[in-house]
Amino acid sequence: MAAEHLRLYSYWRSSAAYRVRIGLNLKGLPYQTVPVHLVRDGGEQHTEAFRQTNPQGLVPVFQHGDRVFRQSVAILEYLDETWPEPPLLPSAARDRQRVRALAQTVACDIHPLNNLRVLQYFERNWHVPQPERDGWVQHWIQEGFAALEAMLDKHPSTGTFCEGDTPTLADCCLVPQVYNARRFGVDLGAYPTVMRIEKACLALPAFEAAQPERQPDVPDATR
Repeated sequence: MAAEHLRLYSYWRSSAAYRVRIGLNLKGLPYQTVPVHLVRDGGEQHTEAFRQTNPQGLVPVFQHGDRVFRQSVAILEYLDETWPEPPLLPSAARDRQRVRALAQTVACDIHPLNNLRVLQYFERNWHVPQPERDGWVQHWIQEGFAALEAMLDKHPSTGTFCEGDTPTLADCCLVPQVYNARRFGVDLGAYPTVMRIEKACLALPAFEAAQPERQPDVPDATR
């Protein structure tokens, strides 16, 4: 299937959008970025126009022709099924399960607890001070990374990347979460396998080009 008319509704610092950017780059698929600023004017994701695109008011949203797709991991699986090479999931069922488990450890267990809308709710509705909000984020990232490190360290399937020696769906999820961890001042010294894999990923052009600071909507002061 041709790669024409691909759009990604994205925010430069959204880790979920970051995952999809990596996947698109690994597949070599050109796409148009449609910026959705998650902070300006209360957040463009809350506008009526964007809610027509995604009723959840979240990024990323991926558009292929006249079809719209939501949820980053589901989008990545769609990319893999539509453009199979290079694959983001291994050929063996047990290896696919492991990759999905690693990816979901990030996408289902770590990321939702430090998502922007959670932190904004803490601030606006419960008036939780910034240090306590940061502590919340750090705690849940540390909990999740401790589990990831145990799942990756010395596992026979762990190679240069999370699963073997080619990047997979798991790496697409891992690298953006490490970026988030640094943003919130998490000490990453306790996770040497996670850090080794991140370094290997960022050495690849597909991961480098997907980095937040390289996106067209990054603020000028951040460039």
